[in-house]
Parts: sequence; C-alpha cells; structure tokens
Amino acid sequence: QVQLVESGGGLVEAGGSLGLSCAASGSIFSINVMGWYRQAPGKQRELVADITIDTYTRYADSVKGRFTISRDNAKNTVYLQMNSLKPEDTAVYYCNADGIRTTRTSVGPRSWGQGTQVTVSS
Repeated sequence: QVQLVESGGGLVEAGGSLGLSCAASGSIFSINVMGWYRQAPGKQRELVADITIDTYTRYADSVKGRFTISRDNAKNTVYLQMNSLKPEDTAVYYCNADGIRTTRTSVGPRSWGQGTQVTVSS
C-alpha cells in the first residue's frame, strides 16, 4: 500500500506564505495525479489544486494566482506553495494521489495523507 506523508502547514498572518510538501512511499511505479484538497470547519472537502504526471494543472478559482502546485516525479512528491494567504484559506489540507501504478500495468487504490492544519489569522 502507498502512504502519503505531509509536511508544512502552521499559523501565518494574512498576506503571508506557506509551503506544503507531500511524499508518497511504498511500491510505486508511477502516480498519474497528485493534488491537494482542503476542508474548512463546517464545510465539505474541496479540491484546491492537482497536477498530472505530465504537469497539467488545475486550480480552484479561489486560489488561482495565489497558489502554485508542482511535483517531482523522481521523488514521488507534490508541493503546494501558498502566497497571499487569506483567513478564508484556513482549513485542514489533505494530500491525494490517484491513478497509482505499483508496476507498469498494475493499478492500486487512491491514497490520502493524514491532513495538516493551515491557519491564517486576520
């Protein structure tokens, strides 16, 4: 099974920046999509950004121009650089990996990280 381990997160003032990292480990041949989701108190989980193995990216409208997602395929790691943070960005951020191949032809289940808290003070 594949595990995702996150680092980063914390408390910052509005207008500040944070960088998140997530490394996948286990028997991995490739990961098609890696991304970040978040869940604010009392709200449903939503996609923040994701990125494909060939670096096609998607962003939620609320973070476009402020957040940047990137990945290092050799390290099976995805990053999220968050700039110009707003109080409404406060949430638990979860790393996700989908389309995981344990071999060239074998597909494994999607995986989620444990979540990391991001708090932006006003």
